[in-house]
Amino acid sequence: MTTFTAWKFDTPEGAESARGALRDAQGEGIVTVVDSAVVSWPEGEKRPELHHHHEGGKHAAGWGALWGLLVGGLFFVPLLGAAAGAGIGALAKSVEGVGIDEKDLIKLRDETTEGTSVLLAVTQDGDLDRLGERFHGLGSRLVATNLTEAEKSLLLETFG
Repeated sequence: MTTFTAWKFDTPEGAESARGALRDAQGEGIVTVVDSAVVSWPEGEKRPELHHHHEGGKHAAGWGALWGLLVGGLFFVPLLGAAAGAGIGALAKSVEGVGIDEKDLIKLRDETTEGTSVLLAVTQDGDLDRLGERFHGLGSRLVATNLTEAEKSLLLETFG
């Protein structure tokens, strides 16, 4: 199963460190990383920065476009009043194929603040127990996922 997850970190560097741990886990056969991106919002900056890591494969450009649409729609397009709701709704429609809904987008936008970072990952075939060992202690919190409630509970228990 292909899984989308968004993990928040309380530092601008936290998500990049976690991406390294995810990449190491892939090298050991613990998970397959389809693609990933880091949204980092350094202190004093007006907006966050997007870093797409081009995991490779024939769909890398497509994922880069998705991350750009997602982050651009959430943080770079001015959203005011009623237009904000319409903008998030349109963005949700654009990314629904990945399993990200409007509620997830709002939560992702609201939780990504100055001084934090978010790891956006699309993975397959993850061994949650072994992967959880890699991420334990990195200070992450799950912000959004396309997992079922049962899978989400297992993931949170494993990574907690």
